[in-house]
Amino acid sequence: MSRSIQGVLPVVHMPYNADLSIDYGALETQVDWLFATGAQGCCLALVSDLLRLSAQERLELPARLVGFAKGRGPVVISVGAESTQQAQAFAQAAQAGGAAAAMAIPPLSRALSEAQLQAYFEGILEAVEIPLIVQDASSYVGRAMSIEFQAGLFQRHGQRILFKPEATPLGPCISALHARTGGKAALFEGSGGVLLIDSYRRGVRGTIPGVELLDGTVALWRALEAGDEERAYALYYPICAIVVLQMQGGLDGFIVTERHLMQQRGLFKNQVHRGPLAFELDTPTRAEIDRLFARLQKVLHW
Repeated sequence: MSRSIQGVLPVVHMPYNADLSIDYGALETQVDWLFATGAQGCCLALVSDLLRLSAQERLELPARLVGFAKGRGPVVISVGAESTQQAQAFAQAAQAGGAAAAMAIPPLSRALSEAQLQAYFEGILEAVEIPLIVQDASSYVGRAMSIEFQAGLFQRHGQRILFKPEATPLGPCISALHARTGGKAALFEGSGGVLLIDSYRRGVRGTIPGVELLDGTVALWRALEAGDEERAYALYYPICAIVVLQMQGGLDGFIVTERHLMQQRGLFKNQVHRGPLAFELDTPTRAEIDRLFARLQKVLHW
């Protein structure tokens, strides 16, 4: 399996059966589809409904996803938790399951000093040998980490540390982190596409979007790589418009929209959610998403 972590690495969405158990058949179909669509790898992360999964599910999913990937690309597993011990256990399960890297947000339930955050991230690094993607998801959960703190992790641990910055304003954060690491750190954007063109120009190594718009995101990434700005912007506008609608609902806004579009694609049998939910699609929002999705499909077939 290629373990090179770069390019388009979508976060899988979690399909459920009517009894709220994970539909592993639909999950495997999704992984097959994302590689067929052009993804370089895949991730288990926040929009996988990570915070609603049981500890046992999180321990079992790395090996499942690596098995579904069948060597077609690296699998990255989010291991963030409320204690270092939990995060270490999830990271060890990721490594044992064959993941190419772990990814971690800080604990969410309380504000932590930088000394506590350093102990948390270094505790994860001590538990495994695989690289760690440090994720600042503070645009929708948690609190921002300083650029100085993040750069310090890279200075201490070098290429074992990668970054997924999502604090606002994203572009300046990417540029500052790039500068503070001497341009050596691998950076990945995770805006769902709404800031992908700006992030690409600032030197990200890849993007970590959802699967629901993956055909559009892959085409957009390829257009950027080819320097085809006309096609890049034609693809970007409907992607951006859909993501703006998702962003209204925070993390749950992404999750419910993703399940809606995954069912539209025939990849999910239903739109079963594990509640409670902080956001639901009303009829006008759903209709607008469908119109924009149809517009994206037209651009893809130009």
